[in-house]
Amino acid sequence: MVIFILRSLNCTRKPYPNFILGFSFQTRSLLPYKEQPTNWNTTHSFILSNPLLCLLEKCRSMTQMKQLQTQMIITGLISDGLAASRLVAFCAISESRNLDYCKRILNNLQNPTVFSWNVTIRGYSESENPKESFLLYREMLRRSKGLRPDNYTYPLLLKCCAKLSLVRVGLGVIAHVIHLGFESDVYVNNAVIHVFVSCGELDEAHKVFDESCLRDLVSWNSIINGYVRSGRPWETLRLYGQMEQEGIKPDEVTMIGMISSCAQLENLNLGMKFHRYVEENRIKMTVPLSNALMDMYVKCGNMDAAESLFDKMAKKTIVSWTTMIVGYGKHGCVDDAKKLFDEMPEKDVVPCNAMIGGYIHARRFKDALAVFHEMQAMKIKPDGVTMVYCLSACSQLGALDLGIWIHHYITKHNLSINVALGTALVDVYAKCGNISKALQVFDEIPIRNSLTWTAIIVGLANHGNAHDAISHFWEMIKIGLTPDDVTFLGVLSACCHGGLVDEGRNIFSQMRSKFNIFPKPKHYCCMVDLLGRAGLLEEAEELIKNMPIEADDGVWGALFFGCRIHGNVEMGERAALKLLELDPSDGGIYVLLASMYWEAKMFGKSMEVRKLMKERGVDKTPGCSSIEVDGNVYEFIIRDKSHPQHQRIIECLVHLTNQLEGSEDVDISSFYYSLG
Repeated sequence: MVIFILRSLNCTRKPYPNFILGFSFQTRSLLPYKEQPTNWNTTHSFILSNPLLCLLEKCRSMTQMKQLQTQMIITGLISDGLAASRLVAFCAISESRNLDYCKRILNNLQNPTVFSWNVTIRGYSESENPKESFLLYREMLRRSKGLRPDNYTYPLLLKCCAKLSLVRVGLGVIAHVIHLGFESDVYVNNAVIHVFVSCGELDEAHKVFDESCLRDLVSWNSIINGYVRSGRPWETLRLYGQMEQEGIKPDEVTMIGMISSCAQLENLNLGMKFHRYVEENRIKMTVPLSNALMDMYVKCGNMDAAESLFDKMAKKTIVSWTTMIVGYGKHGCVDDAKKLFDEMPEKDVVPCNAMIGGYIHARRFKDALAVFHEMQAMKIKPDGVTMVYCLSACSQLGALDLGIWIHHYITKHNLSINVALGTALVDVYAKCGNISKALQVFDEIPIRNSLTWTAIIVGLANHGNAHDAISHFWEMIKIGLTPDDVTFLGVLSACCHGGLVDEGRNIFSQMRSKFNIFPKPKHYCCMVDLLGRAGLLEEAEELIKNMPIEADDGVWGALFFGCRIHGNVEMGERAALKLLELDPSDGGIYVLLASMYWEAKMFGKSMEVRKLMKERGVDKTPGCSSIEVDGNVYEFIIRDKSHPQHQRIIECLVHLTNQLEGSEDVDISSFYYSLG
């Protein structure tokens, strides 16, 4: 470890490197860090034998502590380093902590002990201002003549580096570790491994681990869980085997890592094996371990086992509830997920996102937005994930007003527009009919990936802006982004809408030849539709015959549509029969086939299709439409009269029909009949 660190820092045992004494904190913004207050009391014989100090150990407030501090000053006890350190400890890590007052005491002590410095550093490392820990350490080095940090100082600083992902500062701390010769201390060594793991420097962490002459269970747990966090489960299993060979017995932390690896691999049998090991070896079933087991069973598809664990848990955390909600949502049981969600004693944004995501997965978009409104009522602040989910729901429902409101919310609350959120904004404007706004958002978002480009290409295609869609496609390729199958679907759709046959042929051929993407049925559907609309029906049918995969109803439907446009009854009949083979219960096919015969004045055949439809008991799927009014989405299905303003809606439709047709007043009763 020593050689490795010295090589990385290019330093030897010299005075402290300058960059550790002059920290530069150009880091990402920090979330508030809260930790349960730890026990600050001591059983030191000197403390317990002194009445004043014994009272100090029983302090419950800063007021009581200050009264005892006054007595310590009067009696001169304050000059004793050990006695003074108890004041510092109370202010630093007790439930009544006051870090500003703690630092004032520390600065007024003539000879503060290493413990006093350490406990103050610890207090700040667990506070909302952890960077102050490093400034205290620098002050400790400058002020304390003859006083050296010890093997408790550096793990505190390294833990803080890990929490803040301060790699360079961490290297500076490690240089001090080497300078003072603490690299052989297992506690310090484990902290070094932990800081590298937390900062994503897993290879460096493994080098330190391999070169360490002292390794305990904490060392193994740190490196194992590091590989779990980096998504390398096979490496985790290899390390576990090595650990077993060295005779190190795992604990609950080790098992969390191993079970999480099984979850990543979706290996149920191996996960159950580790579960049995936990039970047979009576490893403590902590809440995090139970949560890891539930997560494994959820990801491996065994919801019964996950439910059993959940029901047995005496104490359930938000993670426990969320894991089950995610599981139910993943497996399509969104009603069970909502029931569990409603039973949660307390909620935050994570389970709300899980519930919204479950509804999105089940394509119940209105329910997803209802949960979003519940969040607002509960005053739970949404995050970027919430916004992406809600924008997805808006795009599917056509709820433009709500999409615009969410966009304003993002801007007002300065939410970071990452790739996912930016893409969702482009998508919602494009799908809700405002393509100019979609283009504006696309141009303004700071980071764009292939998905963002695909969203705008598909949006332009759906709005009939074929040339713009194709232009964006070639621009995307020019800047080095790789299109995927959805991108090609969008640009082929654009060619179809614009009647650009040659461009479509060229792009379709490049899918496989240049980008090694094998066309799916939807891509063939676009090409058949493009050729069919252009009247190239024989070429379209030949393309279907040469497909390396089985043509689905979309492909045959595109050919049938082209045949109807150009009046090719013979080929259209062949396409329709293929469609009926694939789905004999689809009423729409019968209706369209009968209409094609009728338009070709083949009335007998048209009546035969209608008769066959009736004999088979096939009914046409009711049409459905939706509209957004004042942020609310209303759905209308044919023959549905449940809307409270149904009568007024019918009157409005009659009025519109009269205006369109220029006819005399239409009887409302006959209009009802026409609606079914």
